Amino acid sequence: MLRKLLPLAVAVLVAAPLSPAMAEPAAKVGAGGTAAAAAGNRIVIQVNEDDSKKWNAVLANIRNIQAELGAKNVAIALVAIGPGLGMLTADSLAANGVQDALATGVEFVACGNSMKAQHVAKDDLVNGVGVAKAGYVEIMRRQQHGWTYLHP
Repeated sequence: MLRKLLPLAVAVLVAAPLSPAMAEPAAKVGAGGTAAAAAGNRIVIQVNEDDSKKWNAVLANIRNIQAELGAKNVAIALVAIGPGLGMLTADSLAANGVQDALATGVEFVACGNSMKAQHVAKDDLVNGVGVAKAGYVEIMRRQQHGWTYLHP
């Protein structure tokens, strides 16, 4: 019996790293800092509302998370979709808060589809904001890689 299971176990161990979920490079979905990745403290936040009060509340939540866990011990990515894209523009009421959060290692990602629909260019965004082709796909991929999803 053991002789029959051993080749199967070896095949599973060899094939496991080749599965699509494992083959995707972590950097492509925002691995965050090494300490954060090692600890498994990875949070992806969705913003899809045109509401500066909500944007500032989310930025306060991010600061609270970093204060609790330590900024180097948690990877945080915020994905702005649809009406939430306004949060990441250089002239938004939240632009200074976004810049401050970027300085602490928070990753901000704008939905490319939303940018196209709203005629927003990369140059219109706060410097340092990334762009994903599709915001919801970005969120899905991060969840598949173990990121905790928050939609405040």
